[in-house]
Amino acid sequence: MLLYIVKRILATIPVMVFVALFVFGLLYLAPGDPAEMIAGDNATPEHIADVRETLGLDQPVYQRFGIWIVRVAQGDLGNSVFTGKSVSGLILQRLEPTLSLMALTLVIAICTAIPVGVLAASRAGSWLDRTLMGVAVLGFSVPVFATSYLLAYIFSIKLRWLPVQGYAPLADGVLPWLSHLLLPALALGSVYMALIARITRTSMLEVLHQDYIRTARAKGQSRTIILFVHALKNASVSILTVIGLGIALMIGGAVVTESVFALPGIGRLTVDAILQRDYPVIQGVVLFFSFIYVLINLVVDLAYTLIDPRIKY
Repeated sequence: MLLYIVKRILATIPVMVFVALFVFGLLYLAPGDPAEMIAGDNATPEHIADVRETLGLDQPVYQRFGIWIVRVAQGDLGNSVFTGKSVSGLILQRLEPTLSLMALTLVIAICTAIPVGVLAASRAGSWLDRTLMGVAVLGFSVPVFATSYLLAYIFSIKLRWLPVQGYAPLADGVLPWLSHLLLPALALGSVYMALIARITRTSMLEVLHQDYIRTARAKGQSRTIILFVHALKNASVSILTVIGLGIALMIGGAVVTESVFALPGIGRLTVDAILQRDYPVIQGVVLFFSFIYVLINLVVDLAYTLIDPRIKY
């Protein structure tokens, strides 16, 4: 067990090194001179030189990468070119709305999609199964921004049940916090819920045809016990895998969702940084999201041992 955990932790090191190389190379993938693009069309040569010195573009590449990676290891992601503020500080300021949105989306998606997938598998081939999977296909097909605008139009503009934009910190109370995040979480979770529901149904169908399920039925076990205790537990490895992989969808969708609902999160910070060509902020945000994604997948890998004891060996 301990050896497996150590191997999985060590396996993340080369992944993060590759991510760091890619993030550092973002500054050079854009066409043209980064200093000239950041400085603007009307910038003087002196201003361009100042920007180049600020970004360290007047130094050799290997030296810039060495300085940058040492600073990143110390938690220093540099400073914004336009505001002069610390990138780490900017990310921390926007961290609560993004983490709140992702956490609520994850809870809604898991609590909704898994029962739907189990119900569809238990009624495989019926009208209920076809209806639920049809809704799942629709949810997976509609873009996040379209779902966001549709939910905002119905529940905010027409019915006036929920606020259409803005964010209320959790310190202001659970209800204000939830009312501002419910629509963004539903919009962001539409694709995620559809993906989990379909994978749950597929995994459950494979398990429900196993011999031990027939034995449980022969022993007189109730349908609920068979589905949610025996079958779901053994189908959970595939479900847990897609939950971890789906975090990438959630991260990408958070950028769009936060822009639609004007949430002051990291996704909105990313959009603003791209529009302003603020490369230090872009690098810091991409590195942060990559670290979160790698960390979540590490947690998922370690959780396998709790679900399937065979993985320990």
